[in-house]
Amino acid sequence: QVQLVESGGGLVQPGGSLRLSCAASGSIFSIDKMGWYRQAPGKQRELVATITNGGSKNYADSVRGRFTISRDDAKNTYLQMNSLKPEDTAVYYCNLASYEGGRFINYWGKGTLVTVSS
Repeated sequence: QVQLVESGGGLVQPGGSLRLSCAASGSIFSIDKMGWYRQAPGKQRELVATITNGGSKNYADSVRGRFTISRDDAKNTYLQMNSLKPEDTAVYYCNLASYEGGRFINYWGKGTLVTVSS
């Protein structure tokens, strides 16, 4: 099985920064991409940023220029969040999309809460 564990969430003031980490463990056949999604209160889960196996990055318009996704190996990914805004408040989920046996499979962490407030 694949397990994803997020960390780094917390309370931060507007304009502040946080760095989220996602540690992946277990048997991973092939990583298509990893990414971060978030779900704010009363909202649907939305894409924040992704990074492909080849290192290509994609960001939601709302975070582009403020957030940076990165990785240090195939099992760890990070989300550096700068210039945080109250609207960034959400539970942030790590996602790993793998290609196994000819099928795409998504794995999710349990989330880490980010609260941006004065």
